[in-house]
Amino acid sequence: MKLHQLSLFLENKPGHLLSACRTLADAGINVETMALADTEQFGILRILVKDWQKAKEVLEKKGTVVKETAVIAVKVPDKPGGLANLLTCFESTSVNIEYMYGFNSRAVEAAIIVLRMNNPDEALELLQKNNIHIVDKNELFGTP
Repeated sequence: MKLHQLSLFLENKPGHLLSACRTLADAGINVETMALADTEQFGILRILVKDWQKAKEVLEKKGTVVKETAVIAVKVPDKPGGLANLLTCFESTSVNIEYMYGFNSRAVEAAIIVLRMNNPDEALELLQKNNIHIVDKNELFGTP
């Protein structure tokens, strides 16, 4: 299952990250996980939230540039070799990982790796074929 990730394009200046986070908080939106990448002038804050459509709407109303992207979240054992075993699924294929980030989740008692792939449909097939646990939104956010 593909998840909806929001990428927020923020000017790399004091207060811009706080403004985006405050906007989400004021709307009652909890961020499950995030990753921040920056350049000298801009940053990209990637977030997973339960109600991505509402989050996108409130952020855009405040003037934030937001892009929705399909990502895949998988559960891997939180031990040495967990990530290496996951990456083996894509060895000798045309699937490329554009970026990824991870976090530990008490809800699923494992590490969760979020992957942005060049071909998410093919990646899903490979993950299923290799019995990799794909995390759906209900499992990630704890409720339907």
